[in-house]
Amino acid sequence: MKGNKGNNIAGDIVVALDIGTTKTCAVIGRPDENNMIEIVGVGSAPSTGITNGIILNIDDTAASIRKAVEEAEFRSGYHVGSVYVGLSGQHIKGQASKGVIAVTNRNRTITSAEVRRVVDAAQAVVIPMDREILHVLSREFSVDDQRGIRDPIGMSGVRLEADVHIITGASASIQNIIKAVEKSGLRYLGVVFSPLASSDAIISLDEKDLGVALVDIGGGTTDIIVYSEGGVVYSSVLPVGGLHVTKDISAGLMTSLESAEIMKRTFGCAVIDLVDPSDMVDVPSVGGRAPKKLYRQELAHIIEARMTEIMEMIDHELIKSGKKEFLNAGVVLVGGACMMPGSLEAAEKVFNIHVKIGEPMDVSGLKDIVATPQFAHSVGLLKYGNKMNQLRAKNFYGKKKSSAFSKIKKLFDDYM
Repeated sequence: MKGNKGNNIAGDIVVALDIGTTKTCAVIGRPDENNMIEIVGVGSAPSTGITNGIILNIDDTAASIRKAVEEAEFRSGYHVGSVYVGLSGQHIKGQASKGVIAVTNRNRTITSAEVRRVVDAAQAVVIPMDREILHVLSREFSVDDQRGIRDPIGMSGVRLEADVHIITGASASIQNIIKAVEKSGLRYLGVVFSPLASSDAIISLDEKDLGVALVDIGGGTTDIIVYSEGGVVYSSVLPVGGLHVTKDISAGLMTSLESAEIMKRTFGCAVIDLVDPSDMVDVPSVGGRAPKKLYRQELAHIIEARMTEIMEMIDHELIKSGKKEFLNAGVVLVGGACMMPGSLEAAEKVFNIHVKIGEPMDVSGLKDIVATPQFAHSVGLLKYGNKMNQLRAKNFYGKKKSSAFSKIKKLFDDYM
């Protein structure tokens, strides 16, 4: 096979690993001559040993990872040795923080060193011992009395402030993800909060400037990240997703989870009014009983109730962010659950603002496979990894991997 088992570098392949509640995906990409991501391999496997982003069995999760990666390797002809890993789960928390420093160099000119110092000051908040910082994201800077500055480097002043958004996760959950990846025989190059990666593949800079919320409805969780004036101002994770819809169908129609999932994907609709009242569907029974028929609207009734509840929970978070009225670019939905007919209409009904379904941008190769909302996170991880590889290629990568990677990652996060 092509490639090697060492760290990927700029110009080489980049591998994204999305470990979800219901499915584990591995996507292999490489930058083309225009620095777009060419998708060369995609693999997936049912997730085992994980619930709502929390690993319950490392061996089972490692086995799912191996299956997904092996399929992607087979399709691409590349051998995978290292991956960028997406992270979600209700243990992920976001908080705002502020840092202030004095500009003490002789010329009173702000350099990248001052920016790093003020971001370090902003993240000097009390973090519980069982949690660790994943990302420190710069929202805006202030120089003396001038606020709303995106990039202060080169400006003169005596006082520099930074408003940042800090994303933290439970240390045990993060370490268990890493252990599962390493047990599968892979090396992790970075762990990234899932919607942060997704936004890089789905949302334009103009949308981030105008104000936009990205909502990723996965199998077991729903991730939310809100941008205003170009920066992240809010993030949260809700413990609900498409799997809860499947469980409702299973209980309401007295059928297996597997059959309920197939029905949801094949006949599901999140708005009853969009379903023809005469449409009928077969419902597989359990215990050897014969299938039964029912109107498709009855299936939609079950789905609409849960999807409306999920949308209302999301709307509550948008209001809680304090930025809903400033979301001039609206809400972008991604994730497998939003591919169901009626999801867009259900969201618009609750949010009462513009909503669209997001699809990955600026990709080539196996584009027909990944150009769907459920691959937003994987494509975003590939773009993140490509940028990180480029930073390494510019001699940012030192001898001690952990500390050097942390510095590179922090610098990149500052300007994400």
